[in-house]
Amino acid sequence: MIGKTHIKNIGLSDPIEKLKGVNYKIVKPLKVLGIHTVYDLLRHIPFRYDDFSKIVNIAELTPGETATIRAKIDKITNKRTWKKNMYVTEAEVSDESGMIKAVWFNQPFLIRNLKIGSLVNLAGKAVSYGNSLYLQNPAYERIFESSTSEHTHTGGLVPIYRETAGITSRWIRFLVKNAIGNPRTEKAEPRLGKSLAGLRFVRQSQSSWTKREHSPYDGQAAQMEEILPQEIIKKHNLLPISSAILKIHFPENTDEVKEAKRRLAFEELLLIQLIILKARRKIKKSAAPPIPFDIEKTKKFVASLSFTLTDSQRKAAWEILQDMSKNIPMNRLLEGDVGSGKTVVAAIAALNAASKGRQIAIMAPTEVLARQHFHTLSSMVAEFGFNVGLLTGNSAEIFDSEVKSEYKLKKQEFLNQLTSKKLLITTGTHALISEKVSFPSLGLIVLDEQHRFGVNQRAELLQRYKTVSGLMPHLLSMTATPIPRTLTLTLYGDLDISLLNEMPKNRKNIVTKIITPSERTSAYDFVREEIRKGRQAFVICPRIDAQEDSKIKSEKTYQQELLKKEVKTVKEEYQKLSSEIFPDLKIEMLHGKMKPQEKERIMKEFKANRFNILVSTSVIEVGIDVPNAVLMLIEGAEHFGLAQLHQFRGRVGRGEYQSYCLLFAENTTLANSRRLKALINCQNGFELAEKDLEIRGPGDFLGTRQSGLPDLTMASLTNKILIKEAREEAIQLLKEDSELTRHPKLKNYLARFNAKIHFE
Repeated sequence: MIGKTHIKNIGLSDPIEKLKGVNYKIVKPLKVLGIHTVYDLLRHIPFRYDDFSKIVNIAELTPGETATIRAKIDKITNKRTWKKNMYVTEAEVSDESGMIKAVWFNQPFLIRNLKIGSLVNLAGKAVSYGNSLYLQNPAYERIFESSTSEHTHTGGLVPIYRETAGITSRWIRFLVKNAIGNPRTEKAEPRLGKSLAGLRFVRQSQSSWTKREHSPYDGQAAQMEEILPQEIIKKHNLLPISSAILKIHFPENTDEVKEAKRRLAFEELLLIQLIILKARRKIKKSAAPPIPFDIEKTKKFVASLSFTLTDSQRKAAWEILQDMSKNIPMNRLLEGDVGSGKTVVAAIAALNAASKGRQIAIMAPTEVLARQHFHTLSSMVAEFGFNVGLLTGNSAEIFDSEVKSEYKLKKQEFLNQLTSKKLLITTGTHALISEKVSFPSLGLIVLDEQHRFGVNQRAELLQRYKTVSGLMPHLLSMTATPIPRTLTLTLYGDLDISLLNEMPKNRKNIVTKIITPSERTSAYDFVREEIRKGRQAFVICPRIDAQEDSKIKSEKTYQQELLKKEVKTVKEEYQKLSSEIFPDLKIEMLHGKMKPQEKERIMKEFKANRFNILVSTSVIEVGIDVPNAVLMLIEGAEHFGLAQLHQFRGRVGRGEYQSYCLLFAENTTLANSRRLKALINCQNGFELAEKDLEIRGPGDFLGTRQSGLPDLTMASLTNKILIKEAREEAIQLLKEDSELTRHPKLKNYLARFNAKIHFE
């Protein structure tokens, strides 16, 4: 029974239910936070600390000051404000120097916890009201004079954790203390090492307290196991793991926090590097079909294009073709700015593979993007006699190069053409990796928007097709989101990199402007004027999030709620523009609940200029090419990251006309944010990606819901020095001991760590 079957010497791998203090009410919220075991709890790292280390008498408090007082409760009452239907708990507390009131909102249970006459620590900000001070929502902690005083929630640096409905930082601090032993009480010997000596406050006079060292209590302390080799710990001057865990949860000062974070971050970065380098080695040990570089056919293809390749396109194509000519699998990332021409480079690779009888699978994350690749590749390779296929969850189509036309067919007929090798070039969505699909001579896989596919997923994809053909296909990943250097060394370290850092010649810079609420009318007038000239416009609705309580639901439920809200937002914006702003113009909308056929119809009609404005969610972020669209209007622009704003901006400026990106900010203050100003001053996506990482941090840059990475790793992805040190140690470890047999603890832990995280 939860809460009753606790064990004294608890293990790190034991379920969290066995820990003292865990009852059935908080098990689900804990698991929402990813806390399934005692180890998960100890690795749930605080994201900040409240500094309650200043300890004063009541008479010494000043307005606006954050401090801790120790006082006796003289009176405590609950009141209910009928106007706001809110409980207010008010206490009068005193010490030798004076009296002060403390007020809490919507915490009526406090009257049961804080009894009249009891001694408490109260920590928080002193607020001025009239001629007196009061403490507003202070943290509290009961003090027992008959025993050693505990200081978990007051009297020092107090950790604040990621929370969810049903579990607070106070709860987590209580449970962490149960797991590692109380660091601030006087009993027995420490369980996490001698360095875990705790602290308690002892009153020396009316005006000061001092700290006295002592040991943690003999509770349910979990034994910590060191997984890093001692030579690495000494070389990089890292804390032992036991000391790091204690200091990250119960630090005495900010220096201890920095020490602990550095140790734990180094460990996690080392593990990530080991995972990535091992995946890279595994691929490099496999055999791939060598695809010779067909120089004549490539020259003919390049000459057939209506534009001139940039130098970076030529260099990237050369690197890719050289990789494909080897008998080990290519594993390369083609990283290019918006509109830099990645598709044509991929087409060169596909043409070479098809010329040697090898099949090519080009996978995109959405049907809209997969269909666009289908049309683009069909037009590019038509004169070379290769048919092109499109396979999605809803349809199967083929472009016949002989008659220069497209036609639909039954999925089984399509699959038969793949199996018989009649169809060499195929585009599609995730439908391409279903069990029914077979590529008997697959030579090249192209993943567009590769950040949708993690390290393990890429490796699994290659291994799957290796079992079919006996050889592992070459892999080309592509992204239109420039990746900061620190991330290429960590999350994408298994890939070789080719950069497209030039834009096609004669491409005009896009004029970008921030539009404040007072400037909306003139901005709409400008949009109408451009549309009268025959141009078109995109309108992107603001990014939203589902309700906070959706955190306790499943990921599927969260996504459904998010989609529902996005659809509502699009419909409301469409209605506003159609009836109030531009009643004289033709407007359509696009959102995630539409059927694929409907989305396809709308995009075709927009590209054919049959309506003026397309209102959409971020579905048009990548891959949409409408040369006549010269206006990009982004509502709630301050809610998007720089990389995504740059992606939106890249949907215009693809034709001969001057294009514009209008950033509609919800208020004047947010309009002056660093992020929006950076977008105005810079057109280069690589530079913007670095700024975005600097401004928002890796968690927001990658999206914490998708990353699966520990919080501390996320925060460390900007630390170039630590990443470099961890990578060098990982390389050396695998060089000396490729299977980590001489480091069994590290090997076992690496397997558990790899199973828990995912790079998506």
